[in-house]
Amino acid sequence: MEYNRFLPHEINQLPQQPGIYKYFNEENVIIYIGKAKNLRKRVSNYFTKNKSNRKTFKLVSEISSIEFVIVNSEFDALLLENTLIKENQPKYNILLKDDKTFPYIIVTNDRFPLIYSTRKLEITKGKYFGPFTSVKAMNKVLDLIHKLYKVRTCNLKLSEKNINENKFKVCLEFHMGNCLGPCEGRQDEKSYNEHIEEAVMILKGSISILKRDVKKDMSVASEKLEFEKAENLKLKFQLLENFQLKSLVVNPKITDVDVITISGGTQFFVNYMKIQDGSIRVSETIEAKSKVETSQEEILEKSLIFMQTKFASINVNILSNIDFSSNEHYKISVPQKSDKRKLVELSIRNSKLFESKKTQNNRIEESSKTKNLQLVQDDLKLTELPIHIECFDNSNLQGSNPVASMVCFKWGRPSKKDYRHFNIKTVEGPNDFGSMTEIVHRRYSRLQKENKSFPNLVLIDGGKGQLSAAVKALKELNLYGKIPIIGIAKRLEEIYYPEDNIPLFINKKSYTLQLLQRLRDEAHRFAITFHRDKRSKQSLESSLDQITGIGPSSRKLLLSKYKSIAKIKEAEKEEIVKIIGRSKTEKLIQGLSNP
Repeated sequence: MEYNRFLPHEINQLPQQPGIYKYFNEENVIIYIGKAKNLRKRVSNYFTKNKSNRKTFKLVSEISSIEFVIVNSEFDALLLENTLIKENQPKYNILLKDDKTFPYIIVTNDRFPLIYSTRKLEITKGKYFGPFTSVKAMNKVLDLIHKLYKVRTCNLKLSEKNINENKFKVCLEFHMGNCLGPCEGRQDEKSYNEHIEEAVMILKGSISILKRDVKKDMSVASEKLEFEKAENLKLKFQLLENFQLKSLVVNPKITDVDVITISGGTQFFVNYMKIQDGSIRVSETIEAKSKVETSQEEILEKSLIFMQTKFASINVNILSNIDFSSNEHYKISVPQKSDKRKLVELSIRNSKLFESKKTQNNRIEESSKTKNLQLVQDDLKLTELPIHIECFDNSNLQGSNPVASMVCFKWGRPSKKDYRHFNIKTVEGPNDFGSMTEIVHRRYSRLQKENKSFPNLVLIDGGKGQLSAAVKALKELNLYGKIPIIGIAKRLEEIYYPEDNIPLFINKKSYTLQLLQRLRDEAHRFAITFHRDKRSKQSLESSLDQITGIGPSSRKLLLSKYKSIAKIKEAEKEEIVKIIGRSKTEKLIQGLSNP
């Protein structure tokens, strides 16, 4: 197995603290989310050799990068992990658990709904909550619901008709006090559904709201001297409070707030946390970039709007390390002590760890780029590092619509803003050598006039003939010998140098040849695409020229909108009318139907 070369460095940067980790593939898609008491130790275990679990082996082979979030305890990590899995549904969180899916809790659509755990999703059967990565945690939630509410556990079909006809008898659960006997009509549907609604609030995590309502009902019962009811409500309140205290990241009084902090000097890193019912439901750190000089306050304000939109937050109470917002909608506070300050400090720690990881990765990446380009320099016997490489290619079909392309790679990667297309102007017919001389001359004469820097290497797609044509252009500009230039012939992937009849053969597995092939293939793709577009446009212009009543301005409008005759024919008539008018549209349709 070959791992991403940056992963060992990423693992070494992980803190030895509790938190969650996210694995991403090459497409930057989350493929696994996990929790850990010690992040570094847990993640490093994945990369030990001789793994017996084939699915884990497959997971590790797809990992391209790692992200993490630190929290205060392992249980807090479990809560955050569960929330993130619900939102992202990573594929390996389903596959890598004893070949089973994670369990859910379902509230069925039955009359007198059931609440139970299941690993089988049947969307039409009811409303699902989960998945739960810990069966133990899920069972705690179910235990709380069954202690608080008399929810039936039988599978009887409790239709109104069946109950009225006395088809059922109460079971042992009724005599044990765990059920109120809706099967015999001892509990009505309205009362039962009120219990279900409160149970759903627990499953959604809205325990604080439920506690508030219970406390209010308890006070009302006491005022009415309904002491037995008040005592039952008190026990219910205590159960909810004990459950919430065990699952808190922060103080239960800190609810429905967002935390956003910023760190960094020349580069800024922003961490955002969404707090609901005392638990961290979301934590994400981003690098904040701006093309113009921007203050920390402006960055935080824009980042907050972005994050709240992304995570559907409507919280107006914001905790931060800077008082930043000019928007009256938000209530920004910068706490100096208590649990709110601890939250802000946790957020800052996450942003600084992200900054440290990013900086380290950039150093490693720059080092890796330099090392790879040094290999290219050595293999091709260049005098300087080929940081900037340009590659040329021609494209024509039997001499028609001759075009060419130039693609540019910097530090071994495409720099698409520097790509260029060329329409051949001075050469007629299928003359690839003449075309190559023209485009190379045009490219570097322009760089000379604009006093811009030249590439460290020029690559020509073709053998000795194409290379000689490009060299001719450089000699005319008095640049030959100043810019290194080589050609790559596709037949045997050999490398040609000017004035040398013997080609150079490079190891086909080497980084150097792979980079040159990527450049050549990209130049070819870019030229072919341009050539096809040009032929298509010419074909469309030719077809429209033959239609009486369609003038130059109408042709231009149709060309810019549809690009091809086929697309014009597929377009709605009224759509074309809006572009060129009804009279011309009628002529256009008639002309296209009678070629």
